[in-house]
Amino acid sequence: MYYKYYLSSILSSVFVKNIYFAYKLTRCAKLVYDAHMRMRLVGFLCVLLAGCGGGFRAPSEFTYVPTRAGAYQIATWQKIINTAPDAPIYVFIEGDGHAFRANGRPSSDPTPRGTFVRNLAMHTDADNIVYMARPCQFIMSSACTRHDWTDGRFSPAVVDGMADAISQIATTHPVVLIGYSGGAMVSGLVIERHPEINVRRWITIAGVLNHATWTAHFGDSALTKSLDMTTLPDIAQTHYVAAQDTVVPPELTRQIAAPSDIIVVQGATHDNFGNFSFNLLTK
Repeated sequence: MYYKYYLSSILSSVFVKNIYFAYKLTRCAKLVYDAHMRMRLVGFLCVLLAGCGGGFRAPSEFTYVPTRAGAYQIATWQKIINTAPDAPIYVFIEGDGHAFRANGRPSSDPTPRGTFVRNLAMHTDADNIVYMARPCQFIMSSACTRHDWTDGRFSPAVVDGMADAISQIATTHPVVLIGYSGGAMVSGLVIERHPEINVRRWITIAGVLNHATWTAHFGDSALTKSLDMTTLPDIAQTHYVAAQDTVVPPELTRQIAAPSDIIVVQGATHDNFGNFSFNLLTK
């Protein structure tokens, strides 16, 4: 008879403990969910307020403009003052961003953590400046997949999408394309595939100009879903190379670009050119 009482007590205790455990789990899940939603809200506000990643603040004369880029929406910051038909527009194209984690695996968000290109763009003394992020940076469009910042980062969809965005902004204005790191590859492919865009000059900074030789140099996987350049576009161009660059070593640029088009910046690294003054403006 007593065993029934003890059994009932044990079962009741287990039941109460399970309810308490379930309550604690529910509270924990709610805290995690609330934290996740706060992070999403912060991320949204950062973009809405023209970017706060890494402490970055856009100067007041720049306007944040989400722009259609084929199947993607991309983030752009624009300063357009001179609307005369012959006034050039300087378009700065971002690098690959945070494409991979430290362990070599693809990240879930390629938004760049550094501000090198944005700072360079927004401190260039010209009337018409556009900083252009790459697809899936800042804005994760429904079309985005991890291929867009890994093996397909230079795919036809990405390159043609970027060309679409440039065409909308520049219309018939002359354009100076300035590509950093992987953005050099994107800008070169845009010039190659879209002659309808009035590109007057091409500038690269620490740029990848042929991804096959770049990945082979490091023994990395080939970018099988990407376009490549075996020769460079026949256009006025300047390639700024960082002498201490371990991400895009100077010898890779020398393999494909003419010596007269290369400027080696001594002491510079891939994302730090110190106080070097780039000659970006057209004459």
